[in-house]
Amino acid sequence: MNQTTGSSPLSKPLRQALWQMPALVALAVLLAVGVNHWRADGIALVGDWSEDARFADASGGSMIVSLDRARELFERDAVLFVDARPESQYADGHIQGALNIPWQEVDRYFMEAADRLDGAGADAIVTYCDGESCDLSHELAVFLKDMGFDDVRVLVNGWTVWREAGLPTEEGS
Repeated sequence: MNQTTGSSPLSKPLRQALWQMPALVALAVLLAVGVNHWRADGIALVGDWSEDARFADASGGSMIVSLDRARELFERDAVLFVDARPESQYADGHIQGALNIPWQEVDRYFMEAADRLDGAGADAIVTYCDGESCDLSHELAVFLKDMGFDDVRVLVNGWTVWREAGLPTEEGS
């Protein structure tokens, strides 16, 4: 122990390191944020996590259809619902008249369903799955748009909201 100051010889380097570490971290963060800001392909620091942004097409337009609009299209027989859930969940229950194209097996099911999609005569195609964070319906909707179908929409949390509204459902394949 150093008798003149009453402290150990390691305390000065330790104190110096304790203020240098946060200073270096702060400098690194500022440098990273600055580089990210001036890069043309920088990462957004604040994202838009709204439903409209999460369920958007390639041009940024919202693909969401409201339950009321989906019901109206259903009542006019002007919609083809497409269930993006696995076949077992579809068989347990689905929107009446819905076609099943499980996203995980889209390549196999799409070829089988292409004729029905083309010949449906519907004003719109509405994809759905189950759960507010389920992205299967969005992925399927983007795929269908890429395949040339024009008015493709997503009913967010579709199976749950349809069923809770007491709208027509059916079971089986």
